[in-house]
Amino acid sequence: MRSDDAPASRRLRVVTVPHTDPYVDAVLPAGVERVGPAHVPSPWLDPAYLSAHADDVDVVHLHTGYGHLPEDEMVSWTEAVRRTGVPLVTTVHQLRDPAQPSARRHDAHLAALLATAEVVLTLTPGAAEEITERFGRTAIVVAHPSVATPVPDLGAERGLVGLALGAPGPAVPDPAGLVRAALSGAVNGGGRLRVFLDDGVEPPVPIGAGDRLEVLPRKADGWVGQLQELHVAVLPERCGTHSRDLEICRDVGTRVVAPTCGWFADQWADVVTYGNDEERGFDPVSLDAAVAAALTRPAPRPADRAWRAEQRAAVQAVHEQVYTQVVADRA
Repeated sequence: MRSDDAPASRRLRVVTVPHTDPYVDAVLPAGVERVGPAHVPSPWLDPAYLSAHADDVDVVHLHTGYGHLPEDEMVSWTEAVRRTGVPLVTTVHQLRDPAQPSARRHDAHLAALLATAEVVLTLTPGAAEEITERFGRTAIVVAHPSVATPVPDLGAERGLVGLALGAPGPAVPDPAGLVRAALSGAVNGGGRLRVFLDDGVEPPVPIGAGDRLEVLPRKADGWVGQLQELHVAVLPERCGTHSRDLEICRDVGTRVVAPTCGWFADQWADVVTYGNDEERGFDPVSLDAAVAAALTRPAPRPADRAWRAEQRAAVQAVHEQVYTQVVADRA
């Protein structure tokens, strides 16, 4: 079992899973010590490692990075959390993980985590309500902070629509259909479509697209700039809850067309939605109309940097309060 007699002046030692990513880095308070190692997957998800190193940490904060665990291993891990007495905080980023082929395993993960976590956080009021309805837990809503700054002297092209695609899967079962509908909406709105592809993904290019469609590789180190060049960005997944790309678009001043699944419109009110979810499927007519409508609006202004800095500081303060409280509750 862990010791709770550490000096009050010592910085709180926090394990984050994942160890680092743009969101985790943005919300982590400056006054805490982040505990490694920075391996992927995190060794802290191994019950034996957690048990052996429980005295080296004050709080475990689980964000993402556990989707590879079988359901029984997640249960074993939460049992280890309870045995060691290390306080667990979890942020629910996705109520339906687009990376999972079906909802069943992610639901089982969430059930085990939310039955164990001392504090649950999430990003939107809608997601918090869903967590209460489905799992009987109250979640603290914290805004998604800024994770990008605009590239200097890079402007958006009026009428340019962007759509990023990975390999076909449960979240995007019909990439060609998405391209056709987004292209039609772009043309109807007087613009053109740019499709960004991950490495190794074949371009689903419609016949006769002509100069209204171009295909480019998605640049991991230049993605912010690629989004900033757009008038409109289309989110393609039919399942998911929140989106980091949406926040990047808010930061750089790109309008977002988002599916009706999840809580994207809760995340940012200035979003145009189209029909795409697991219950009703993809509605290409609604995507065509949403893209055309989005192009009739001027691109939003980039988010005010001073306001975003204040928001980030407030989110970090909430995290610091949560960590301090869960440690005090165990003392």
